[in-house]
Amino acid sequence: MVANIGLTLDGCYQGPGGRWDHGAIASYARDSDVAGDQMVQSIQTATAVVLGRVNAEHFFEVWPPVIGMQGADPRDEAYARWLVSVEKVVLSSTLSEFPWDGSRVVNAPAADVIADLKASGEGDILISHSASVIKALLSAEAVDRLNLIVTPEIVGGPYRLFDEGLPGSKWKLVSHETEDQGVVGLTYDRIH
Repeated sequence: MVANIGLTLDGCYQGPGGRWDHGAIASYARDSDVAGDQMVQSIQTATAVVLGRVNAEHFFEVWPPVIGMQGADPRDEAYARWLVSVEKVVLSSTLSEFPWDGSRVVNAPAADVIADLKASGEGDILISHSASVIKALLSAEAVDRLNLIVTPEIVGGPYRLFDEGLPGSKWKLVSHETEDQGVVGLTYDRIH
């Protein structure tokens, strides 16, 4: 189970403005070789993606149009093609279906969904930037790998990935990359 997410220096996945306040992350990730390379690396062995409802709706609008887009970064296009073709599991308590081909809606705890996917499939399961899902899986100790893009800003917002009360765990740094603009890509594997 691989979790990908962008964070600010103070561990926030969005700014204090809420759901659409991603400027402190998106502005760096958009032009970052570190972020692009990590994104493409994460899909090499992934056979399914699990998304929260809000993120699934956003991804459905943003990623398919990247395919064939004039001037698109080849890494973005590779990620878009992968998203279109891969099994997509959308976690939602309010939806019964999702319009994206290859998707299914599941109303169950994230840890149960991951356990079922692990038992029935091969390859990695990717959680891509769905903070609510990643937080639930960290609490359930169900994350095997963390891919983090850390940007050089402090936003001071309340939307932090690592909430108080998480169970203790140990992680091994397996790769890291930096860029002149201060973006750092980190990959950690859980030590079991």
